[in-house]
Amino acid sequence: MSAAACLLIGSKQILLAGGLFTLAWTHSVEKTEWRESWMVRDGMLELIEARVRGSGAGMDPGEGARLEDGWWVWKPQNPPVSELNLAASGATVSPWRFCSDGQCLELGGRAGEPVHLAPCNSAG
Repeated sequence: MSAAACLLIGSKQILLAGGLFTLAWTHSVEKTEWRESWMVRDGMLELIEARVRGSGAGMDPGEGARLEDGWWVWKPQNPPVSELNLAASGATVSPWRFCSDGQCLELGGRAGEPVHLAPCNSAG
């Protein structure tokens, strides 16, 4: 397990035990939940797992996906990124749900600027 890490969400700093967090949302067309597990590691954001409850318009499970309790689960092979920008149109089915250490926040539920996530040490 990695040490605690800091993540900036907009201008708010959040301490993450183990550096782990989850982003979840409901697909606007299929009305199906999608979840991604992320880790802050070495000043970058690494996508470590994705899961979706079904498939359909633009949301096919990734390569190597396996079905677990109704979820298609896989490990994406994307390289780590320095930041994430989450759209905040206010017109989607659900806001983004950011969860870590048993606590969750809703992000981007109202129209506005994208929600910026970055490790504290690489956010400038």
